[in-house]
Amino acid sequence: MQTSKKWFSILCVAVVSGVAAPVATVQAADQFVPVPIYRTGPYAAGGTGIFGGMMDYMHMINERDGGVNGVKLTWEECETEYKVDRGVECYERLKNKPPTGAAMFHPLSTGITYATIERGAADKIPIVSMGYGRADASDGRVFPYTFTMPINYWNQNTAKIKFIGTKVGGMDKLKGLKIANVHHDSAYGKETIPILEAQAKKYGFHVKHYAVAHPGLEQKAIWLQIRQDKPDWIILRGWGVMNPTALKEAARVGFPSNKIVGVWWSGSEEDVRPAGDSAKGYIAAGFHPAGTDFPVIQEIMKHVQNKGKGHVEKDRVGTMYYNRGVLHGIVTVEAIRTAQKKYGNKPLTGEQVQFGLEHLKIDEARIKALGATALMSPIHTDCRDHEGGGMVKFQEWNGQKWVTITDWIKPDFALTRPLIEESAAKYAQEKGIKPRTCK
Repeated sequence: MQTSKKWFSILCVAVVSGVAAPVATVQAADQFVPVPIYRTGPYAAGGTGIFGGMMDYMHMINERDGGVNGVKLTWEECETEYKVDRGVECYERLKNKPPTGAAMFHPLSTGITYATIERGAADKIPIVSMGYGRADASDGRVFPYTFTMPINYWNQNTAKIKFIGTKVGGMDKLKGLKIANVHHDSAYGKETIPILEAQAKKYGFHVKHYAVAHPGLEQKAIWLQIRQDKPDWIILRGWGVMNPTALKEAARVGFPSNKIVGVWWSGSEEDVRPAGDSAKGYIAAGFHPAGTDFPVIQEIMKHVQNKGKGHVEKDRVGTMYYNRGVLHGIVTVEAIRTAQKKYGNKPLTGEQVQFGLEHLKIDEARIKALGATALMSPIHTDCRDHEGGGMVKFQEWNGQKWVTITDWIKPDFALTRPLIEESAAKYAQEKGIKPRTCK
């Protein structure tokens, strides 16, 4: 647990009618952020890489800046093993940590996100699912304590279809194409089925869904079926060991890797290296690139990693998972900083940090000041929009590293927002929630 001195005593001695004033004990100004990590199991690379980057960023803020406007960041790990019940246990264990309870909770799991959304709303602790979770939670009127910045799964998927459109000569050329959706058989894996169906209807392509059972090591029957079905493109919505297995199976049945487009949870170094040559040419979406050639990463190296204080192996700095963790750190700190403008430079409650998350304005100027130019796209949230308008880049694995092959691609917000609102309204009706009125 990263922490500064927890208590200090101020001895005030006043002589008033010969009576000394009592000793006053004041708590130090620390802001607590839970870290529900998974260091074990088939998805450990994601848990250690992302939370490693996030903890390194927060540690850098403490070391370099003395905290957020003088408020030191403190955190505690809790092992979830990527299991929903363990994730809920971690939430309950860490939510009331002093001095003000959890500032926010990063589930780093769609299943854990689903299981903690109602708890977070009841406890007034923001549930921050960056690039995962429920897409309809982007509607802040129904989900005031859930945030999906910088971009949700549905919008990411529209960017993938746009990308495929550019490769086939235009969106009109999608008509008649066959697209296979190879997905993890979980809430995460199934999340984009509705938007894929909506896009298939809009553009006239055919989509077929293939569910892969956890953890994803046995896929031979699925790929034999895919060879029979002969899709033109494949969307890979995998996680952990499922991804390199899928790439190897695709090569075995003769499907070209450069016609496979993965979600960002299928686009890390750990997803492709075990697949060897089978992964060369494979393409994956991302809301950030890999690499260390960003000032913010260099600052972390200077103040944390090079001093032997890193929270993940040094050779993982700059990897896809690590850089995603740095973005988690940036959003966490900027939300706290934004909330401080309203509530003061002190430890804040989850309810107060919710204001910061709902009023984020990380524009290009702020991104430059953070040393994150080209590492992230702008985020601008409000009461209605808890996603923030993020965009997508695509990377190709060249056998050694990820190479960015597109500029930022804007999702099809016009298609997704009505569907998000429709789904959120249905959730509100089921749960008896009265949506907020946003100005």
